Amino acid sequence: MSQLKVVSFISKTLSRKLHSQNCIFHQNIRRNSVASTHIHEHCIKYVFVTRGSLILNTSSRFCLPSFLSFQRFYCAENSAFSSLEETTESCSNDPVDNVYKVVVDHAKPGHKMEVALDKLEIELTTPLVVEVLQKLCYEEKLAFRFFTWAGHRENYSHEPQAYNEMIDILSSTKYKVKQFRVVCDLLDYMKRNDKSLVPLEVLLKILRQYTEKHLTHLHKFAKKKKIRVKTQPEVYAFNLLLDALCKCCLVEEAEALFTRVKSKVKPTADTYNILFFGWCRVRNPGRAMSVLDEMINIGHKPDNFTYNTAIETFCNAGMVMQAADLLEFMRTKGSTMSSPTAKTYTIMIVALVQNDMMVEYSKVLGDMLNSGCVPDVSTYKELIEGMCLAGKTEAAYKLLEEMGNKGYPADIVTYNCFLKVLCDNKDRDEALRLYQKMTEVGCVPSVQTYNMLIVMFFRMGDVDGAFETWHEMSKRGCTRVTETYCVMIEGLFDNNTTEEACFLLEEAVNRGMKLPYRKFDSFLMRLSAIGDLRAIHKLSEHMRTFYNPAMARRFAINQRQKSMKLRGK
Repeated sequence: MSQLKVVSFISKTLSRKLHSQNCIFHQNIRRNSVASTHIHEHCIKYVFVTRGSLILNTSSRFCLPSFLSFQRFYCAENSAFSSLEETTESCSNDPVDNVYKVVVDHAKPGHKMEVALDKLEIELTTPLVVEVLQKLCYEEKLAFRFFTWAGHRENYSHEPQAYNEMIDILSSTKYKVKQFRVVCDLLDYMKRNDKSLVPLEVLLKILRQYTEKHLTHLHKFAKKKKIRVKTQPEVYAFNLLLDALCKCCLVEEAEALFTRVKSKVKPTADTYNILFFGWCRVRNPGRAMSVLDEMINIGHKPDNFTYNTAIETFCNAGMVMQAADLLEFMRTKGSTMSSPTAKTYTIMIVALVQNDMMVEYSKVLGDMLNSGCVPDVSTYKELIEGMCLAGKTEAAYKLLEEMGNKGYPADIVTYNCFLKVLCDNKDRDEALRLYQKMTEVGCVPSVQTYNMLIVMFFRMGDVDGAFETWHEMSKRGCTRVTETYCVMIEGLFDNNTTEEACFLLEEAVNRGMKLPYRKFDSFLMRLSAIGDLRAIHKLSEHMRTFYNPAMARRFAINQRQKSMKLRGK
């Protein structure tokens, strides 16, 4: 009988909670129904599982999420809860939460947020728009994107309350003010004049006023250096406006605004670059190329950074052949400023290898080597890493071979870049194979080579492999430096081989090595954990010759402050 009282209490509580939404919840769990009998059988089990999670959260707009989880739990056991689930879910549908969820789920640039919002078919009102904006107060770009979509809807127009909320979001910090100040000026005009579109003359006036007030440093610099500026002053403010729209993924609106204004304000190369990067941001290579063609026809010359962005966008969108055509255009018809670089070839080669286009890969690789464009350390690492992640390790070896045949033999830096990728991926067999190949071609391994192998073995839990590498250094005549000792000691401590770690630490102290302060502090903590007071005293006396007490105190204070900041978050 007491269990039935609990069920009755739940029914009455839910009925009062859902009464405002015209849901008669208690009718679905009548005392003599099958669902009520099922609750009667498992009520005590539910009380122990939920541990008192039936407390209602009055600040939330959802209706009792803990009971929803309870209801879904029992639906799996008995189909008698089907009507209960439909009633509860219908009561939990709130327009504000539904709109907010769609906006957050489609936050990425490539997602069609506007299409998803149109499918909701929700009647917009000013309170609804304001509440959604308040939920997006820390996501200014998403908020402005939603605000723009709402302004284009039929049977709805923004009221001053919505404008004020949007302006507050775009001007809440100094960074946002700097980026969206011109947007706030336009929104303020639209609010005061009750217009959904700013006239062209008014827009030019706002841009001119913004330039005179906030971009005076450009005129002062030109006047000081006696430079004659040929561009209109308004174009700088106009570029800032287009950039703000494109960063909010409102590229359609930015291009429409550009079409309206370009007859009055002559666009610069930066203007086209902003639109081009905007279309690349939303993964629309076709529109991006049309902007690039118009830019070239007018007489502006894109630089290689612009082309690199276009090629990377094409490759990410799966349009590898279009990217190859653009690379060929850069190589044959491009200017000196837009000729392909090592970064350009790296992006293209990785995309071709990942798509198993090995014939095209060989052609592009030949063009890169024939042009004398050899990858540096950073681009070479990206090149090898892309091939290894795609499972094309043999192609990476072939790259080394072909570079050697063209007169660019691999040196120790090249091999170390390759080895780092293999060690980071814990590919032991390929790492040892590459090490064997290094020794066969006469490339002497460096200290960094052995350090990377030792770290890889410790990460894989292979202490014997780390010791073999340690002894291999002695056989090869490679001097062990402080970094090698630190890597070895730290790895031994991590793998619970404290005796060997303490032995190597004592050896490092006897050799008079200056350990980095962070490693010194870490080793002291490890020694404290095992209670080796003699080693702690010896290490402290040794490090006292390198670090004074003031530095130790300052380090401790910095670490404590950092800990407090993390704790506050």
